[in-house]
Amino acid sequence: MTVAKTTICLWYDKDAEAAARFYAATFPDSAVTAVHHAPADYPSGKAGDVLTVEFTVAGLPCLGLNGGPAFKHSEAFSFQIATDDQEETDRYWTAIVGNGGQESACGWCKDRWGISWQITPRVLTDALAAGGEEAKRAFEAMMGMTKIDVAAIEAARRG
Repeated sequence: MTVAKTTICLWYDKDAEAAARFYAATFPDSAVTAVHHAPADYPSGKAGDVLTVEFTVAGLPCLGLNGGPAFKHSEAFSFQIATDDQEETDRYWTAIVGNGGQESACGWCKDRWGISWQITPRVLTDALAAGGEEAKRAFEAMMGMTKIDVAAIEAARRG
């Protein structure tokens, strides 16, 4: 087994395996690759409990740690998922929010475990990268959105 040089470690209260399986079912190039059980009791659990889960999210190696309730997720960390069209944007947004998550602003949402996601259509990224008035119009349109509306961003780009 080859271990990735860099792995994102995500702290969960107790649901790392459920989260990893949800991500694997939701995003392409995602999978649960290993589930490890605690060899002994620890502060947040007992011997035999799921301690860590190795998984990938859209090709990124991750480790879910069931560390207990001591630490919570924040918007300071998020996964950004680039989407090609409204259908793909809607699919990911609905999967995350519809599975106990919550909407936020400007294409951000949280899953039921508190992990933040940016569901970002490429048309928005391209508009912002273009700079000038086009970027300003797209940015101003985005600021009033929760889930990104691809048609509205395209219309803002055109002026």
